[in-house]
Amino acid sequence: MKPTRTWILIADGARARILESHGPTSPLIAHSELIFSGEHGATHDIMSDKQGRSFSSQGSRHAAVESHSDPHRELKAKFAHQLAEALEHGLQQNAYDRLVIVASPVTLGDLRSTISDHVRAKVTGELAQDLTKIPNDKIPSHLADVL
Repeated sequence: MKPTRTWILIADGARARILESHGPTSPLIAHSELIFSGEHGATHDIMSDKQGRSFSSQGSRHAAVESHSDPHRELKAKFAHQLAEALEHGLQQNAYDRLVIVASPVTLGDLRSTISDHVRAKVTGELAQDLTKIPNDKIPSHLADVL
């Protein structure tokens, strides 16, 4: 009987890795090609210092224009989309049978809204925690409830 391959996505808004498990007693396998890093620059690097200026609808006065978007939030959403594409690609390649998602709460929400229905059907567990800084050998102790 073929062992069940479970991918464990560990992510936050700017970095992620996928580990593979072949059962509760087997060690986690880290694949170097399944490590991801998103763009996450300082605010001054991704937007200008000054707000834009606009003419008032009455007269010739100028007024500051507030930005309607958060550039950091947009980068995190873009990164979640990149991860969703990697999960879809892995599923198309039959690289995993089950998926566990461990991510910071905001990233978990972004992933829920971007993964395809096919990938969602493979999700067997979720954990809303940021474990990206935890070494791979310490991860299993955090996953007892979801594996």
